[in-house]
Amino acid sequence: MLIGLISDTHDHVPNIKKAVNYFRNQNVDMVLHAGDYCSPFTISHFEGVKLHGIFGNNDGDRYLLMKKFSQIEGTMHGDFFEAEFDKLKLALYHGTYPAITQSLAKAQIYDVVVTGHTHEHNMENVGSTLAINPGTAHGFEGEAMVATLDTGSRQVHFKELE
Repeated sequence: MLIGLISDTHDHVPNIKKAVNYFRNQNVDMVLHAGDYCSPFTISHFEGVKLHGIFGNNDGDRYLLMKKFSQIEGTMHGDFFEAEFDKLKLALYHGTYPAITQSLAKAQIYDVVVTGHTHEHNMENVGSTLAINPGTAHGFEGEAMVATLDTGSRQVHFKELE
């Protein structure tokens, strides 16, 4: 299974469109968004991909975000999401509190922990847990990034949105 990973879009519609096109071209099975959409109007640009998301610290109107997710048949899971895909136990958390982010990986409960928040893409093995931060899809003044995760091989590929 191929999963698209994205975080911290911060209302940047052109990069959301680039990311969704990239995920479609890669034939991802689903997209996990680690929060900080910011405004609910951006969610409609994810239509056509199977979107699972959680809230970030900059997501204000949570009710309307959930409504917009529902309109595109996506699933908003709240502040935290855990699931199993291809026998790979995965956690999705925005990363607002570094101690929680570190604890999720160090606990060795999950095979994969996906976070965002720092706007820096990163991947590291913490014991048997693969910790991934796809970076910021917004880009701000740096690289706009997304990633894919192959659940079978546990391979992660980062992609700069150009």
